[in-house]
Amino acid sequence: MARPLKAGYGPPKLRDLRMSFEIKPISLKLRDQNAEAFRNALMTSFKETGFAVIEDHGLDQALIDRAYKASRDFFALPADLKQNYFDPQGGGQRGYTPFGTENAKGVAAIDLKEFWHTGRNLPADHPKADIMAETPSVSEVSDFDGATNELFQAFDMLGQDLLRSIAIGLDLEADYFTKRVKEGNSILRLLHYPAQETPPAEGSVRAAAHEDINVITLLLGADEAGLQVKPRGADNWIPVYAPEGSMVINVGDMLQRLTNNVLQSTTHQVVNPAPERSRFSRYSMPFFLHFEPDVEIASLDNCVTDENPNHYPGSITANAYLLERLREIGLIKD
Repeated sequence: MARPLKAGYGPPKLRDLRMSFEIKPISLKLRDQNAEAFRNALMTSFKETGFAVIEDHGLDQALIDRAYKASRDFFALPADLKQNYFDPQGGGQRGYTPFGTENAKGVAAIDLKEFWHTGRNLPADHPKADIMAETPSVSEVSDFDGATNELFQAFDMLGQDLLRSIAIGLDLEADYFTKRVKEGNSILRLLHYPAQETPPAEGSVRAAAHEDINVITLLLGADEAGLQVKPRGADNWIPVYAPEGSMVINVGDMLQRLTNNVLQSTTHQVVNPAPERSRFSRYSMPFFLHFEPDVEIASLDNCVTDENPNHYPGSITANAYLLERLREIGLIKD
């Protein structure tokens, strides 16, 4: 059961973010040395910007390199072969989604990207198998299945580990989140933003301004720049730089809704490259950590105060919330 939070606990009054701002990296090693200091630094970063940069994350670099190679090899396949892994009725939740399919919520222009989704492996007779579909096996890239599934597992373990710190930071039991995401509908996304040999159509960018729908997102540093965030109260976009060996973490809409805006799901985008970098593709690998489909999302009692009244009366299941967003971004057509 959640313990009451300190009086006045609510969305923070942000410092002036109009000037240049840097999200200071936090070492995961700090948690072992001083768990409270790590937790405070993580929660402060989330409250101020919705993002955090984690150093010394512990993921095997050899595995990361294997997954990046598998990603590049897959996206280099001919379009007709990649199309075999596209399910038009699947809402982009597993397998391949072609270039020019997804748009950001409320944005008409299509994002300039193609992507792949690897989901959780479940037995065929699992009660959630009808919601969480099987990920297609890729025969054309020898290490694709092995590398992506191993990276999924590594991300999943790290994400659950970080959620323990977040739970304690919210004065919840340490396992509050982990028991709700254990068989969550989480997704490893392989992203390819192709080189822009000709100028893109007006209004089209690699990924238009959006927020993530899930609980938290874990993102390995991309090989090309472009990620920007715009926290509440900021007048300008802030570039996010993840030093080599670090990882970007951000709050998703499900966590924002659950915490009644105490933690913010921050608008972010991937802008088009500078002209001198336009001939280079951009690859990245975010992991979207989700609740189990039937988890009810409702404002935590200890995040509702006189100062921060309930912004989300009622509740919604994680799966219903996800389906609502998939319609908004054009991946499900009614």
